Amino acid sequence: MKQLILDGLRLTIPDVIAVAKAAPGDFALGMSDESRAAVRRASQAVEQIIAENRIVYGINTGFGAFKNTIIPKEALEQLQVNILRSHAAGMGPPLETEIVRAMMLVRANTLASGYSGARLETIRLLLDMLERGVHPIVPRQGSLGASGDLAPLAHMSLVMIGEGRAEVGGAILPGDEALARTGLSPITLAPKEGLALTNGTAFMVALGCLAVEEAENVTFVANVAGALSLEALYGTLAAFDPRIQAVRPHPYQIATAELLRHLLEGSSFVRGRDSADPQDAYSLRCIPQVHGACAEAVENARGVLEIELNSVTDNPLIFFEEDGAPIAISGGNFHGEPLAIAYDHLALAMTELGNISERRLNRLTDRASNGGLLPAFLTENGGL
Repeated sequence: MKQLILDGLRLTIPDVIAVAKAAPGDFALGMSDESRAAVRRASQAVEQIIAENRIVYGINTGFGAFKNTIIPKEALEQLQVNILRSHAAGMGPPLETEIVRAMMLVRANTLASGYSGARLETIRLLLDMLERGVHPIVPRQGSLGASGDLAPLAHMSLVMIGEGRAEVGGAILPGDEALARTGLSPITLAPKEGLALTNGTAFMVALGCLAVEEAENVTFVANVAGALSLEALYGTLAAFDPRIQAVRPHPYQIATAELLRHLLEGSSFVRGRDSADPQDAYSLRCIPQVHGACAEAVENARGVLEIELNSVTDNPLIFFEEDGAPIAISGGNFHGEPLAIAYDHLALAMTELGNISERRLNRLTDRASNGGLLPAFLTENGGL
């Protein structure tokens, strides 16, 4: 069994991928001692704020437009339940299990930072569900992003209080039955916990981790396919000359050209500099420029994700003054714009890889485009 210890600081994309694709029982998940201490301190701070009758948004007030509505102490637990029920408004087919598992892990890591005010037992239940294969049914449509992933995270969190639905061992069950089948029990949410569970970017991050892994694979395969296409079309290596790259020194263009030279080193199916036919079509000649730019977009998305993975994205957040007094500060860390811009760039890059790949396929299959080097549609008996 593999072990992963969360502390809100060091979670990686490979960690998320591994847990997302793991089977129940594959991982033992825990929290570092420092994380446990920070979580305990923050949850005690929430209790102190309530005991001192301080009015703090998200702890003993309504939400959004009801920020000035004070909630009495006896209704604070109900307030947390209400935020889950009211925001579990997604629709459409359920998300794939690996996305849900990734989202659960990312949310647990955020809470493990110790700024959200969630209790240890709440985070522990989320980790237990991951370990034992209790996977909330989360509709794939309905997240806003600008206010965090409220709907997906609300559906996830409902199962923790014995509501909603979850998949366990291939069976879809009511939340309380899903927990009971794996030896777990629902929790009663403490003040602020409903908000801490639902307000943040865990769904966006989960999708991004899985997408970046696939995008990196696609980018590498596109380079290999480009090299093979160059051989099939008896192309020239001239465009990949290091001197060409050096005078336009985009790092990923340089790296792509270097990879192509490595892949094609010693090949008898490519030409050197050829005065009679000095250059190939754009789809071959411009592989370093196009693939390199796409690889840079993938790496940019990875960098944004690596920051977001270990960020605290709910609101308000619990801090401590120099004298140790707790303070809750409202901000906007739940906003998904840093991810959204990186993802739009990533989507554009993947589209461009598809475009240039299609043009190479056209040249391989169209006899008029490849100068008769290859038979039409790559078949010797066309039309038969």
